[in-house]
Amino acid sequence: MKTRVVVTGLGVVSPLGNSVEEFWSSLLAGKSGVGPITRFDTTIYPARIAAEVKNFDLSGILDKKKLRRMDPSEQYAVGASEEAVKDSGLDLEAVDLDRCGVIIGSGIGGITTFEKQHSQLEKSGPGRVSPFFIPMMIIDMCAGLVSIRYGFRGPNYATVSACASSAHAILDAMHIIKRGDADIMLAGGAEASITPTAVAGFCQAKAISTRNDEPEKASRPFDVGRDGFVMGEGSAMLLLESLEHAQARGAEIYGEVVGAGMTADAYHMTAPAPDGHGAKRAMVLAIKDAGLEPNQIDYINTHGTATPLGDIAETTAIKDVLGEHAAKIPCNSTKSMIGHLLGSAGAIEAVVSLLSIKNSIVHKTTNIDDPDPECDLDYVAEGNRQVDVRYALSNSFGFGGHNVSLVVGKFDGAS
Repeated sequence: MKTRVVVTGLGVVSPLGNSVEEFWSSLLAGKSGVGPITRFDTTIYPARIAAEVKNFDLSGILDKKKLRRMDPSEQYAVGASEEAVKDSGLDLEAVDLDRCGVIIGSGIGGITTFEKQHSQLEKSGPGRVSPFFIPMMIIDMCAGLVSIRYGFRGPNYATVSACASSAHAILDAMHIIKRGDADIMLAGGAEASITPTAVAGFCQAKAISTRNDEPEKASRPFDVGRDGFVMGEGSAMLLLESLEHAQARGAEIYGEVVGAGMTADAYHMTAPAPDGHGAKRAMVLAIKDAGLEPNQIDYINTHGTATPLGDIAETTAIKDVLGEHAAKIPCNSTKSMIGHLLGSAGAIEAVVSLLSIKNSIVHKTTNIDDPDPECDLDYVAEGNRQVDVRYALSNSFGFGGHNVSLVVGKFDGAS
């Protein structure tokens, strides 16, 4: 019998709150998590805004010594994982920890640590570099630290594919459970890249918005006035579980991960293929993997970054995949309110897709004041909408031409 994979726990650390409840209620309220960068002096930067995590505090669960030895990306990963595990109701003493794993994706990993330690090297020499520099910096340590916290001894690694990283993590976790290598997988992403070097790099690539005087209006997916994405940070984690295992312990089920597809553009370092062929194939493969027809998709959480080329390419791809059905379904962009969480984007948008299924609500895409004529789908610009979502498609595309599409569905209650 085919193994089904369900989601039984969610956790979020975000620019709109550090819990799933706060994040979701803020999204529905149309709040923006974007504001002036507070982490460093941005006076000479073209872009001086970002969507920062605020009021995040792990001191209640980790002591100061441990926190000092963790990069902010690792702290976000632990924070979101803590909520997801608690939310799942998992009894860690009652499960086989050898069959529980962790996969966490990140685009840049411990860049905060890298910058600080490089400055220390320049200032004081190699003898003053922290012995924890390497373990704090490497991207796989998010998954490593989470596994240590919960004793999960199953599959454990990081996925790195720029802004598709955490979607790849969820895809891999689904396949690991399906092939019987684990019963439970914590999967998601973590990113803490609002640092002087990272912001400078994206500025130089001319990839981010410079609408500094209107931070809350800066992230404008599908609007003719969009001028690039807004950098964001945070973490989202999903506790995936085989249906058999979840039902045996009486877990609450948010939804089912029913399909996934991954492709490459093989086109350009940063620009998407103009005709969206890589994105199109990822969506086609995900829908096929789910055993669905394109007209069974009820809602799309788009990648929707607000880059001039990206929004058009994704719109073109969606229309190619869904045909006439594309015009009939809601497609929104969560990034309009939280900015672009880079390696965490796929996971937090998968969380949004599951919450949309659970609550039968598709949130508004903010800041579409003047729609781009080349972006002519229903982006839910007028306000939140009641939608009975049976199947949702979530897109994630990254620099380097990495494409992942996930299909999540409403759990039908069957065994």
